Amino acid sequence: MTDRDKDRPVPAGRLRRLAGMARLAGGVAGGMLAEGERQLRAGKRPKVRDMLLTPGNARRVTRELSRMRGAAMKLGQILSMDTGDLLPRELAEILARLRADADAMPRQQLEAALQGAYGKRWDPALYDFQWQPLAAASIGQVHRIRAPDGRQAVLKIQYPGVADSIDSDVDNVASLLRMTGLLPRQLDIEPLLVDVRAQLREEADYLREAKFLQRFREALAHDERFVLPEVLPELTRRTVLAMTYVAGEPIETLALQPAEERDRVMTALIELLLTELFSLRLVQTDPNFANYRYRASDGVIVLLDFGATRRFRAGFVRDYGKLAA
Repeated sequence: MTDRDKDRPVPAGRLRRLAGMARLAGGVAGGMLAEGERQLRAGKRPKVRDMLLTPGNARRVTRELSRMRGAAMKLGQILSMDTGDLLPRELAEILARLRADADAMPRQQLEAALQGAYGKRWDPALYDFQWQPLAAASIGQVHRIRAPDGRQAVLKIQYPGVADSIDSDVDNVASLLRMTGLLPRQLDIEPLLVDVRAQLREEADYLREAKFLQRFREALAHDERFVLPEVLPELTRRTVLAMTYVAGEPIETLALQPAEERDRVMTALIELLLTELFSLRLVQTDPNFANYRYRASDGVIVLLDFGATRRFRAGFVRDYGKLAA
């Protein structure tokens, strides 16, 4: 990222984050009134959906959730995967924009996050810390460093306050969707919200993710189709995950490859899923394409981000295998 305008502080604290959601709700309501008035002047009878799903409201939703980051943005990303069963297709398309990079923390907030993890005496210069983020997502952002042994590495640094605001963020986004009529009133999404809260609590624990990354790395060590980063335990904390840097291009670049290569990679990914479920009983459940990279030079698939890894009981896997047989 080179756009410094995207460096905006993460709102910390429940009141500040609630204020952000209130501001978003007010903006959406104002946008609805303006669109309704415009349609009336044009001699049209305004429909609620048309007033809601305007380009202006689309910008408001994506801008505010990207600014808030954390569970609010993550829930928006999860809902964007809907194919029209729960949400209007237009809203899912709006939320899909949240899968792009989030806003990055400004330097002062980033320094505070690093000091919170390592202490005030930690010196970024000793690790050739790159202040410009390599990527910024819903839960944290990634920065290049040089590991103590000289290898190229990265730090995934969690945004401040993310773990403490999961429940309130999820509830606030759900309330916004209900209040604006974007969710049918008769639809009970509480089971989904319970699952989302649990998943986000797990994703916010980088020590947990480090263990799963190491487990997958060991399990796939002899499969030359895949490569995974190596955890650097001496620099890993609950809010910072340190690992070696692995180069790769977005998995979408695979579309430029011949059909035979695309088929090979898709076969490898399907076999990976089957291995995860039936052999490891551990499944990386986050479908975000950013978790997968591709190296055209040798055809290797880079696997990243194991925060959403789920463990499945042996009985469940056995019963699932019977259904699939």
